[in-house]
Amino acid sequence: MIRRLVLDVLKPHKPTIVEVANVLSNLRGVTGVNLSVYEVDQQTETVKATIEGDNIDYLAVEKLISDLGGVIHSIDEVVAGREIVKEFETLQER
Repeated sequence: MIRRLVLDVLKPHKPTIVEVANVLSNLRGVTGVNLSVYEVDQQTETVKATIEGDNIDYLAVEKLISDLGGVIHSIDEVVAGREIVKEFETLQER
């Protein structure tokens, strides 16, 4: 079962990230959504989407984003299992 997804999403300006977050948060198994815009051009926005829940259906997330005119560029993180494992920074990563 998927507990967290972090996605790099390219989407048009409309719908807004407020609207996208609201729709994503209504998917079955999703308990929270965080969307952050980190790049904007004339027609699109690049968004980091963090989705948490009890049993996230990746295919439903992908379809919803596509239906809203967006595309998933990459899956940057997946957390699965009974609990969320926190990552710790190593000395090499500092």
